[in-house]
Amino acid sequence: MSELYVVFKVEDGEYVLQASDVLQMESFSGATKVPGTPPYVAGLIHIRGRVVPVVDLRLRFGLPKVEPTLDSRVIVVQSGERTVGLLVDSAREIMKIPQASLHAPPEWLGGDGAGFVKSVAQVERKPGEKRLVMLVNFAKIIGQEGIHVD
Repeated sequence: MSELYVVFKVEDGEYVLQASDVLQMESFSGATKVPGTPPYVAGLIHIRGRVVPVVDLRLRFGLPKVEPTLDSRVIVVQSGERTVGLLVDSAREIMKIPQASLHAPPEWLGGDGAGFVKSVAQVERKPGEKRLVMLVNFAKIIGQEGIHVD
């Protein structure tokens, strides 16, 4: 059985989120900063009547900050009661990934980013060209750091 995933990039890594959790994708034109939030919270944006906090995945993953480009996207994700935007470098693709292709990441991965990757899958871009994508752990990304959500 296969499920649909939204593919996005952060630096050189390719990541996926279940398409069923993604509400929409938007271009990023800036966010309103909120005092006292963690540095990886880019701020708040207003999308179709909702105020949504945006997490800059570059900063959340411990990567250097870069200025958003025309390719930057906010992927609005809903998980349970939480709605959060994820600022990513680009997002242009949806793919099917067979459930059997998803594997747990190696246990020895550690550091500050431990737990951000839930599963890893090797998928074929085109015949003979394989790539590795990582299913992100949305709950770990948004954490319990007091991000206020609607």
